[in-house]
Amino acid sequence: MMTLKEEIKLDCSADQLWDILSDVGRCDWVPTIDKITLDGDCRYFEMAGMGQITEKILKQDHASMTLQYSAIKTPVPIEHHLATMQILSLNNGECLLKWTTEISPDIFADSIHQGMLISIEGIKSVI
Repeated sequence: MMTLKEEIKLDCSADQLWDILSDVGRCDWVPTIDKITLDGDCRYFEMAGMGQITEKILKQDHASMTLQYSAIKTPVPIEHHLATMQILSLNNGECLLKWTTEISPDIFADSIHQGMLISIEGIKSVI
């Protein structure tokens, strides 16, 4: 299993970023997804180059600004996927996004990491 980590300082308040990320049906910050459908604690979407994905929202903690989710159904044989996004306030106009993803098998790490980087650029474009 590989653990991928990204930390980025963003020019917005922690609350502003949390408003974006905690809206689990929102996908305007993920360039490879056009639409998300929600059903209970699961979200369903088509990802360019991957196909239909089902993710389970495991944690959506407003107090700690932490979102945790796991891909539970994918067209490729992923054995383990666990992503955690946490936002830390630096001051009124800046925050830190910590995004960690565990992935197994390791062969999928590069594509997952690229997706994280593309999504970070998407976040920058909507804030």
